Amino acid sequence: MLQQNLSLTVDAVVFGYDAKDGLSVLLIKRLYEPFKGKWAIPGGFLLAGESLEQAVERELKEETGIKVNYLEQLYTYGNPDRDPRSHIVTVAYYGLIRRTKFELYASTDAEDAQWFNINNLPKLAFDHQTIFDDALARLRGKIAYEPIGFELLDEQFPLPDLHRLYETLYGQKIDRRNFSKKILQLDILEDLNKFQAHEGRGRPSKLYKFNKAKYFALKEKGMMFEV
Repeated sequence: MLQQNLSLTVDAVVFGYDAKDGLSVLLIKRLYEPFKGKWAIPGGFLLAGESLEQAVERELKEETGIKVNYLEQLYTYGNPDRDPRSHIVTVAYYGLIRRTKFELYASTDAEDAQWFNINNLPKLAFDHQTIFDDALARLRGKIAYEPIGFELLDEQFPLPDLHRLYETLYGQKIDRRNFSKKILQLDILEDLNKFQAHEGRGRPSKLYKFNKAKYFALKEKGMMFEV
């Protein structure tokens, strides 16, 4: 019987959103071989005594300087040829953060860390393009029935920002009036009685806040989130 030396890593596809830049993904430039100088998804080897979640959080902090509040396991990738060093299995996650809350910095085995628009990615190392594609598909599927999109917005936001986010995620136009009506009817937004002024002309937009406690209370009663 052949004895195999398998290693385990974790990777994290982290999405961030900005009303001006749209939906972006966080990438690091590798400092060492293999794929030195190439862009990749943040991640690294699982250390003894660590849980998978602890390893993901540690790698993100070390390589990019961020902490992700929303993190969900995606898939396990175990193709023997996915890493030129040896047979390395990776457990991939995807996460969502508010970009404005963090300043990126690279350390450990990362030369640089940057946000890239999802429609303008560089060539990725390993099988990370496949992992990214799977993560984006999962995000687009889940956002239709779970309010995870609020993790990408500022804590206080106008409805036009939420509308633009959903248009960006779906990659298509959504009728703004119907969208606003449907969101408000869900009764999960808190009207802050404050307004955000726009640059140039135009009426200020009312600011809202996602009421997570109210959402979970309504969900327990059988309310379905659907946009």
